[in-house]
Amino acid sequence: MDHLDRLENIGVHIIREAYANFKNLCMLWSIGKDSTVLLWLTRKAFFGHVPIPLVHIDTLYKIPEMIEYRDRLTREWNLTMIYGVNDEAIAAKKTYPDGTVDRITCCRNLKTTALVNTLNGKGRRFKFDHRAGEYAVDTNKEPFTGVIVGVRADEEGSRSKERYFSPRDRQSEWNIGDQPPEFWNQYKTDFAPGTHVRIHPLLDWTELNIWEYIRREGIPTVSLYYNKGDKKRYRSLGCWPCTMPIESESASVDEVIEELKSGKLKNIAERSGRAQDKDDGGGLETLRRDGYM
Repeated sequence: MDHLDRLENIGVHIIREAYANFKNLCMLWSIGKDSTVLLWLTRKAFFGHVPIPLVHIDTLYKIPEMIEYRDRLTREWNLTMIYGVNDEAIAAKKTYPDGTVDRITCCRNLKTTALVNTLNGKGRRFKFDHRAGEYAVDTNKEPFTGVIVGVRADEEGSRSKERYFSPRDRQSEWNIGDQPPEFWNQYKTDFAPGTHVRIHPLLDWTELNIWEYIRREGIPTVSLYYNKGDKKRYRSLGCWPCTMPIESESASVDEVIEELKSGKLKNIAERSGRAQDKDDGGGLETLRRDGYM
């Protein structure tokens, strides 16, 4: 086995462990490269089938190509696709693009609050109806007790403090000092009633590993990751008002891999184009303690 085989085996094992131990399980799909690799691993774990619903938090400010890509794969791969949105914040214009709040508050409203409410079954969520070919209000309000997330430890500082199985309290708040120890392949999956658990199968992957695996498996990714002639591409995806592309001539998976290997991006943080990180002191610690992804 090579390093990608080992990472794949661990990821598949974690996904199967989560499926076996958590009754109401879902997977967050941000449409980005990491969560799409996670989706691919899930299809491998269950022989082409995805037996759990996917959840996407739609701020209504996502780059249009992201939503088009989401809905195309939902149809092609016959996915159970749910998206949540914070209707109240949108209606009250409590967003950064509307000029009424700062970026951190906007993220808290449109992402953190929307995510927590969607997972708890308190907010309005929409489910794709494959027969009708469109989304309809999801009438199922049963909360999810476990959620699989495409977090990588090397992506951002606060994420390096995660575990494969990371508990949150009833409000989805994260106590970093209360993480269970994980030794070798021994994981804690038995938690007190009411505990909400985040599962991270990609925790030990690097950005380079992700792109090497995308190349090896031929995984389709959204076109925003590649230079389309303007010598720019996105390295991390988010909302269009707060996400900037990087200078890059990489127009294919092979070229992205070579760019990463060359060291050209060594001193540039992967999420450097995400303005909310800068507003949160250069990381996501504040937002993630409150339940952010």
